[in-house]
Amino acid sequence: MRVIICGAGQVGYGIAEKLASEGNDVSVIDTSTELIRGIRDTLDVRGYVGHGSHPDMLEQAGAQQADMLIAVTLYDEVNMTACQVAHSLFNVPTKIARIRSQSYLRSHYMDLFSRENLPIDVIISPELEVGEMVLRRIALPGATDVVRFAENKIVMVAIECLEDCPVVNTPLAQLTELFPDLPSTVVGVVREGKLFIPHSTDQLITGDLAYVATTKEQVRRTLGLFGHDEEAATRIVIAGGGNIGLYVARTIESRQHRTRIKIIENSRDRAVAIADELRRTVVLHGSALDQKLLMEADIQEADLMVALTNDDQVNILSSVMAKQLGCKSNLTLLNNPAYHDFAGILGIDAQVNPRSVTISRVLQHVRRGRIRAVHSVQKGAAEIIEAEALETSPLVGPPLRDLDLPEGMRLGAIYRDGQVLKPSGDLKIKPKDRVVIFAMAGAVKQVEQMFRVSLEFF
Repeated sequence: MRVIICGAGQVGYGIAEKLASEGNDVSVIDTSTELIRGIRDTLDVRGYVGHGSHPDMLEQAGAQQADMLIAVTLYDEVNMTACQVAHSLFNVPTKIARIRSQSYLRSHYMDLFSRENLPIDVIISPELEVGEMVLRRIALPGATDVVRFAENKIVMVAIECLEDCPVVNTPLAQLTELFPDLPSTVVGVVREGKLFIPHSTDQLITGDLAYVATTKEQVRRTLGLFGHDEEAATRIVIAGGGNIGLYVARTIESRQHRTRIKIIENSRDRAVAIADELRRTVVLHGSALDQKLLMEADIQEADLMVALTNDDQVNILSSVMAKQLGCKSNLTLLNNPAYHDFAGILGIDAQVNPRSVTISRVLQHVRRGRIRAVHSVQKGAAEIIEAEALETSPLVGPPLRDLDLPEGMRLGAIYRDGQVLKPSGDLKIKPKDRVVIFAMAGAVKQVEQMFRVSLEFF
């Protein structure tokens, strides 16, 4: 696939890195000479210095032969113009744009992005995507990652196995025998920094991070069986009243009437603006690093500190400070991937990576075949994929025990006619079933091939 990426920042770099590693023909455009030099030096891509919305730059980057344009610059208007130029002058088939301003995304304006107006095929709103991820993490405090598939009926959670975890040192096959009515399947395990797909004879040990597929109705029970019965936070302090912080607070106000929220916002004008928009949330003006202000926000009595400012260092320090002052736990937004590995050492309980959220949304449209959703995990080491089974798929027909599936993938759940089915040896996949698969990076291409209309597999 030939792809042009407009924007070489953290998101653009991450997308280019992922697509180039899979053998795609990638070109990146950015106005920053330094960013382009860095991307040329470290990735197998072509880099161009210039404006991604300018026709001559797109032409130089190969727009005439491009299959896809991904516009992720910092400016919505540049992203939208790049898509328009790619469509009108070069007839690029698929155009993806990151749109951050909520004004463009209001439902009564969505006709703006029709083919007749601004021809953008896929709109990615980082604020909304990250906001929803934060809300899922707040709702399920025992999980370190939460993703929903198949009309929200299937939930994939990442669960840390602590010392008192009841299911450690038990073969996975025996867990199925002990809880036959539990539709949960362990599909991936991270142990001492290494990710692998477990077999039925494997056991979980203390310190493991387990990826578990289950149903919406049984996710809390599943967390409980892994020793995580933390109650959902009802007293929350949010650092940062930007688009994400406002979205989270507004949504909690509408969904959870018992939850009390306080927001700390450094900009006085922004604090006044969001205070006018929110009904039950207390907005405090000042720095989230001000200990007196944190005490004024009753941080010592809070269940959760959610740090959502645009500054990673502020997010880390305010989260750590909040716990030292008595807050039970924290959830921290971290843009810089360099911070992810040692955040836990500093006292960060859970983190959200906006870059991985955006990359996952892009991959959903890069993947070939009947792919409905993609979520990248462990810095791209694996993907959780929801795909629709076709008549031609090798999955369709035989019982699962008779399938010779490639190494590096495991079925987590099947969605059929509104019901979630747990994979078992007797189960037969039917056409139009939606299958959630945990696939190592090396097996992703095979998963794609399994769900393509024209099949050349095995």
